[in-house]
Amino acid sequence: MTTEARPKFTVVQRLVLAIIPRLVWALFSVIGRTWRFEVIAEEGVTPIVFGEISPAKVFCFWHQCVLPCTVYFRHSKAIILISRSFDGELITRILEMFGFGAVRGSSSRGAREGLLGLKDVIETGRTAIFTADGPRGPIYRTKAGPIKLAQMTGVPIGAFHLEPEHAWTMRSWDRFLVPKPFTRIVVSWAQWTHVPTGLANEDFEPKREELNAAIERARLRALAHFGKPVA
Repeated sequence: MTTEARPKFTVVQRLVLAIIPRLVWALFSVIGRTWRFEVIAEEGVTPIVFGEISPAKVFCFWHQCVLPCTVYFRHSKAIILISRSFDGELITRILEMFGFGAVRGSSSRGAREGLLGLKDVIETGRTAIFTADGPRGPIYRTKAGPIKLAQMTGVPIGAFHLEPEHAWTMRSWDRFLVPKPFTRIVVSWAQWTHVPTGLANEDFEPKREELNAAIERARLRALAHFGKPVA
């Protein structure tokens, strides 16, 4: 689902939007079947089972693992906040082919509308997902949006990271990960972040740091699982 009509694009952009999502979906529908997922979690945390997300939650992960997350959670019907740009439209169409929905907005443009759209998602019992440091970074620094949404709705925030054992790393701000065929991918879960609806202004930044630390713990635990150095 989307919350608004699609914007107008140039002829070339429309051609790209008509072709690329189908190619990406076809390619990773095949390659994704060769990936082997392994799940780990911090003590006391119950991981979400493969392909499912329990309703009425907020989930956060770093932008670099969008691709394995798309395959792993493809049957969840979760709703993701995506920017209104052309790149955002391209990502939205790809994700829709994998069964996700989208609310359009970002941390910089359309932020309020995006959060209100996700609030509606939560109130209808569905799950909202943030790429916590997206869409422009800085890397490994969560934005304020997830905390604001949790404060508005009273639902907890789950933090996780997907790390491939073998992957191509793009030269982008997020060090985007493209898992290689037949690789193992660890799904690492950290503790939940609980945000009271009456959160005081002076407690907002500590809560954001708490969530940031949780996602980072999930990432570092995933790296350690494969004996990788911290990067």
